[in-house]
Amino acid sequence: MGEIERRLADLGLTLPPAMPMLPGVRLPFSLVLRQGSRLLFSGHGPQAPDGGIHPMRGKLGAELGVEDGYEAARQVALSVLGSIQREIGSLDRITRWVKVLGLVNSTPTFCAQPAVINGFSDLILSLWGPERGAHVRSAVGMAQLPFNIPVEVEGELEIDGD
Repeated sequence: MGEIERRLADLGLTLPPAMPMLPGVRLPFSLVLRQGSRLLFSGHGPQAPDGGIHPMRGKLGAELGVEDGYEAARQVALSVLGSIQREIGSLDRITRWVKVLGLVNSTPTFCAQPAVINGFSDLILSLWGPERGAHVRSAVGMAQLPFNIPVEVEGELEIDGD
């Protein structure tokens, strides 16, 4: 078990398994793409512990509040880390988080998207620290997200070249 996996365990967190494909859904793209030392990850939503879509659904500013969104974004971080771990093995290979784009399923008047996406950023920073975990970020509201999930995140990071 690597350093990051130990930190996750110390926090009582586990990474979900790969999400099973939903009937009638086709995803003709990679969840994680390696390009030299760059690692890009496609948009991920929150997953349940069994790997399925997390039961928390809805729009921030209507069915869900900021605290719900923060927790959903934290769950998205676990989903992303699970996909990355399946691609590269040890999460210790991540040398730098670079960019995060957070999409929040929001009502037109909801304006706390940054506070919601802090759930993702705060977990990354707690695991990698301020040097390796710091990243640039955007947090934007969307009229709707797939499957009515509350949060989706995509991004880029650097890994060691081995």
